[in-house]
Amino acid sequence: MATDRLPTLLGFAGALAVLAGLVWFVGVDDVLDVFSQARLPVVGVILVVAALWLSAWGMALRTVLEAVGAPVPAHTAILVFTAAIFSNNVTPFGQAGGEPLSALLISEAADTEYENGLAAIASVDTIHFVPSVGYAIVGFVFVAAGAVRLGRDLRFAAVAVAGLAVALPVGAYLGWRYRYELEAAVAGAVTPVVRLVARVLPGRSPPTEAAVAERIEGFFGSIDRVAADRETLLEAIGFSALGWLCLCGSLWLSLFALGEAVPVAAVLLVVPVGAIASVTPLPGGSGAIETVIATLLVPTTGVPLAVATSAVLLHRGATYWLPTLIGGGVATTLGAGQVREREP
Repeated sequence: MATDRLPTLLGFAGALAVLAGLVWFVGVDDVLDVFSQARLPVVGVILVVAALWLSAWGMALRTVLEAVGAPVPAHTAILVFTAAIFSNNVTPFGQAGGEPLSALLISEAADTEYENGLAAIASVDTIHFVPSVGYAIVGFVFVAAGAVRLGRDLRFAAVAVAGLAVALPVGAYLGWRYRYELEAAVAGAVTPVVRLVARVLPGRSPPTEAAVAERIEGFFGSIDRVAADRETLLEAIGFSALGWLCLCGSLWLSLFALGEAVPVAAVLLVVPVGAIASVTPLPGGSGAIETVIATLLVPTTGVPLAVATSAVLLHRGATYWLPTLIGGGVATTLGAGQVREREP
């Protein structure tokens, strides 16, 4: 068990080291001085907005679960999504590392097959790219229009936005166009690994190749059902867009709590671009995301670096650390329930 926790502990140690380095670079005294000026009523509003973000993205998950034939009540979807946020936030590479655990939690809460849970969280994570690209493009257009010149940081933002705008439609088209070939390739690659792992696990018999292929086919079948349901896609994208707006609102309010009223376009740009840093090998991208957002806030808003850093730490406290604590409790409860069901 201690060995299993070692990568997570090392990841958090790395994230805290990056955050400490950021604060040290900006100036510990400067950051603390800015924090002391925070308006507590606005901080309370930030927590409410963060809760709205979790609720909106939880409803996006509920919409997708209904499409794959595993409906759950709204409050269950929100709690399960919070648990999924926890799994993303404590594993390296963010969503990519946390999806297998998220799928397990979803399948347990929705009483459905694991492949349906994996298809649901993979679909939701993919859907989130759509409004994020839209917000980033709108934000960049307005920020660039008001900039005297595109500095290095804004050029980086332009490349990131362009990359998202191109990668999303191209990836979606190729994935759908060659979905059957992809399914066959995944089945061929995963089947030997699953059978090998099953052989070395005590009390487990290796599944047949046909059984593994059937589970993989079920995963892709669930993806197909979501992709082919236009109403589901539009509803899920709507909830996702609302959630992104809440995330941007959380950052804007964090700056406002510190006495800075910045252009809305700036946060529409930096929040989606900052989310790209979640692919770093740090738990939930912690440390990397804060650094990218703080760095971009200075040229896009003109606020001092100490204010930008303090605002980002406040924003991430509400949208990273709080959901991680709450989601950890939910995940523990779901895991305990699964253990009780397996007991004779």
